[in-house]
Amino acid sequence: MERIYMDNAATTRVKPEVLEAMLPFYGDVYGNPSTIYSFGREAKAALERARQQVATAIGADKDEIYFTSCGTESDNWAIKGTAFAHAAKGNHIITSAIEHHAVLHTCQWLEKHGFTVTYLPVDEFGFVRPQDVEAAMTDKTILVTVMFANNEIGTIEPVEEIARIAHAHGALFHTDAVQAVGAVPIDVHKMGFDMLSLSGHKLYAPKGVGALYIKKGVRVDINQQGGAQERGKRGGTENMAQIVGLGKAIAMATEDVEGHAKKLAKLRDRLIDGILATIPDVKLNGHRTQRLPNNVNVSIRYIEGEAMLLRLDLAGIAASSGSACTSGSLDPSHVLLAIGLPHEVAHGSLRLTLGDFNTEQDVDTVLEKLPGIVEKLRAMSPLFNQSEGGVTLV
Repeated sequence: MERIYMDNAATTRVKPEVLEAMLPFYGDVYGNPSTIYSFGREAKAALERARQQVATAIGADKDEIYFTSCGTESDNWAIKGTAFAHAAKGNHIITSAIEHHAVLHTCQWLEKHGFTVTYLPVDEFGFVRPQDVEAAMTDKTILVTVMFANNEIGTIEPVEEIARIAHAHGALFHTDAVQAVGAVPIDVHKMGFDMLSLSGHKLYAPKGVGALYIKKGVRVDINQQGGAQERGKRGGTENMAQIVGLGKAIAMATEDVEGHAKKLAKLRDRLIDGILATIPDVKLNGHRTQRLPNNVNVSIRYIEGEAMLLRLDLAGIAASSGSACTSGSLDPSHVLLAIGLPHEVAHGSLRLTLGDFNTEQDVDTVLEKLPGIVEKLRAMSPLFNQSEGGVTLV
């Protein structure tokens, strides 16, 4: 049976070119980059090449890039590191209600340690309103952290304007750009970001590697003690093969980011239009155009998302009902609830995220199989039967 993978927001397949770049660092190039002899110098040169590749991809300077294990670690470091480094100035942090749990849970942890956090609401499309950021600022605000693009509904946030508001009040700005890097153009200097988190396995690098951009002059506490690696800010021997893989993958992803986005957006729009045209009582979640080029998120009324995912899997199609980090939970998505969906509608969500290995035929196959799956599940649904066919969602 043909298998179709449409959960690229959860993770991506390592590209062959990335794997090829990594392989020497599991064999011949095994030196520790902190050593001074030739084995170490060879590894150090590769480490710094990867650092430059990441920096170039997001418009940063090489010395502003710090390697981590993942996007979650990067988010934790940026938020906790800023909070404790600037606690003498203030204890207030602003974020949004639709952040990834790597941000939300970190902020909740900080609330137990003397910090106050404002969780801003979003509108029906998932946008954080800049005027709400402005209204929430106080003389104790030290950090605003708002994601670049939402991992579930794909909405791209007005992060440049939010960064300007934060700076006007003397606060720092951090963005979780895990879903955005490699998908849309990013220039951290022009956009005015102080910190940016990214993750390798969202852009065809392996799992277990990420990076944090920290603008020169921005004071953030040390992430972990133990050595002088990463210019004394994150102790621990560098994960060389994964770091090299991240460098190669991010260079490939951003070589023609606009052309890449255009190609994916064409498939995305074909998929959205097809679902809305063939299945009644469906609502598109997130903004129609101000969204990631690969993201499709719909709520299909009168069915359970989990049942739909299982039927799709039996048909050879891998999809998601939301964030991969919460896919084992029976609770509805906090993002969908935040944009105003009732629980019963949020439970019927489906996220399809396209990637470089998807084709028009993949889209056609999903559009061929999904309507029948929905029809069968609705036939068994007491909610659908009570509705006598249902009403169109608005």
